Amino acid sequence: MRADARKNHSHLLAVACEVVTEQGADASMREIARRAGVGLGTLQRHFRTREALFEALLHLQVDALTQKAAELETSSSPDEALVSWFREGVAFTHSYSGVCALLASAHADPDSALHASSTALQLVGARLLFRAQAEGTARADMDGVDLFALMSALAWLVDQPGFAPRGDHLFHLIASAILTNRPSSDTKKAA
Repeated sequence: MRADARKNHSHLLAVACEVVTEQGADASMREIARRAGVGLGTLQRHFRTREALFEALLHLQVDALTQKAAELETSSSPDEALVSWFREGVAFTHSYSGVCALLASAHADPDSALHASSTALQLVGARLLFRAQAEGTARADMDGVDLFALMSALAWLVDQPGFAPRGDHLFHLIASAILTNRPSSDTKKAA
């Protein structure tokens, strides 16, 4: 990609990030193009579909979560790494209203542009979960799909006005259910 095309691409992603952060997954492609100072056709040349735009936005976040998992694996115990990463994952899927539904749908659809991001999140979480299971500090009857589902479900719940104030409490309940033989105060400390 030429330098000017790369610059335009980066500018469009930055504007899209702002608009999607404000408006959620239902953000208008027209609004993104308008705020970026380009026509809709220009935006669509860079991102043919809404899914392609979301994949580009989410790819940056998934890369950051993957890096965070690597850091946690070397700096934290397996259970602390799992809970810390789980919190980061919930915050990420909660950052764009409605994105957890898109990721959950893409999980089972290999043709979706978001499938790669969804799968990457699941695999990173599974790696951290397996590490904690090997140490005996996480439930043995869970897998990466379960962890991804719990992360998506919690992000969706805290996106609902009636449950938003209970977000931390719900997080601690779920974290306590994932980990084994840990009092809830230890779970809160790990989080």
